[in-house]
Amino acid sequence: MNMEAASSTPLKVALVEDDAAFQQAFRNALAAAPDLAMVGVAATVAEARAMLGEAPCDVLVVDLGLPDGSGVDIIGEAHIRWPGCAIMVATTFADERHVIASIEAGASGYLLKDSPLPTIAEDIRVLHAGGSPISPRIARQVLMRFRPDEKPAEEGAVDAEAAEKSGIPSLSEREKETLQLITRGFSFEEIAELMGVSRNTVLTFVRRIYAKLEVRSKTEAVFEARAYGLL
Repeated sequence: MNMEAASSTPLKVALVEDDAAFQQAFRNALAAAPDLAMVGVAATVAEARAMLGEAPCDVLVVDLGLPDGSGVDIIGEAHIRWPGCAIMVATTFADERHVIASIEAGASGYLLKDSPLPTIAEDIRVLHAGGSPISPRIARQVLMRFRPDEKPAEEGAVDAEAAEKSGIPSLSEREKETLQLITRGFSFEEIAELMGVSRNTVLTFVRRIYAKLEVRSKTEAVFEARAYGLL
């Protein structure tokens, strides 16, 4: 009975956004979702900080461009003051600096405002369930950040031969991409989405990495890769 009661309790959602039109569109989208409840809105950094002094929400959606400061600061403070709250960005900023700063501050999702707002309810559900809703343009940007520069085939062959002679395990470019994303804390499902492959393909990369590094876990793989200078 308690489990049924818990499942029927709407998720508490708060929004930090200074654009009145977006605020209203956000309210309308959530109003059509009985499992989501809009419990707070802040239009400035100051208002957001005041809201963080209240009871925590389940999900916090934050714009980055606020009239009195940056939403990144709010993400960092919310991550500390509301540790159980899932945080997602909804913004017009698509540059790498804002994306990485938001993720490092504690955001688990990053949506651009050119994404269809009617999907926000499902994005919130995915975020709260442990997923990371990311606009395709942002996902590609994150992936490219960790993709090593491609080398000519001959140069790659020479590098692999040198690595073999030195005793350093030789990882393919895709295996290196997978390992880099693992170090950033992405799940196998999220890595599959970022790399544009299936989860099974990611697991194949992981098995190869484990075999080459002679490890049995993500933690050991990251440790050994750093020891070999692969990261």
